[in-house]
Amino acid sequence: MQNVTNTAIALSFLIYFISALFGYLTFYDKVASDVLQDYGKYLPHDGVVRTVRLCFLCAVILTVPLIHFPARKALMMMFFSNFSFSWIHHFLITLALNIIIVLCAVYVPDIRNVFGVIVLSFPSVKGSSTSTCLTFVFPGLFYLKLSREDFLSWKKLGAFVLFILGVLVGNFSLAVIVFNWINNK
Repeated sequence: MQNVTNTAIALSFLIYFISALFGYLTFYDKVASDVLQDYGKYLPHDGVVRTVRLCFLCAVILTVPLIHFPARKALMMMFFSNFSFSWIHHFLITLALNIIIVLCAVYVPDIRNVFGVIVLSFPSVKGSSTSTCLTFVFPGLFYLKLSREDFLSWKKLGAFVLFILGVLVGNFSLAVIVFNWINNK
C-alpha cells in the first residue's frame, strides 16, 4: 500500500506541477491562484479548457484518498497507537479530516492564505508553521527526545529554549498573518 501511495502522490505532483508550469508560462506574473479561472477568462467557451477542467476535477477527486491515507495513519499512530485497530476511530478521523477540508474549501477565499500558514516560502508571504517547525521546534524536540543527558545540562536547556522560541515565533507569525487577512478584507 505504501508503494501505491508513493506512486500516486508522485503522479499527482507531476499533474499539479505541469498545470502550474503551463499556467505560469501562459500568464507569467499575472497568473491567479486558480489557473483554470484564468484560462476560462481567456478562452471562455473552448472545449480544451473544459476538458482540462474535467480532468483536473478528476485528479483532485482521486487525490483525496491519497491525502487521507497518510494523514489518518499519522493521527491514528499519534493518538491511538496503544489501542487495537478500531473502525470507529478510523471513521471518526476520516470524518474529521473531511470536515476540516470542506470548511477550508468553503471559507478560505484564496489559496495564498493557506500557503501563508503552511508553506516554507511563497513569493508574497512566509509560512508560519512549516518554517518555524523545521527551523526551531523539530530540532529542539528531537534533541530533547533522543539525548540521554540530564535535563539540566546546557545542551538540553538550549534545545528546550530553541523549542520554546520556535513555538513563540510560530504563534507570532500566525497572528501577523491572520491580522493581515483581517485588515485586507
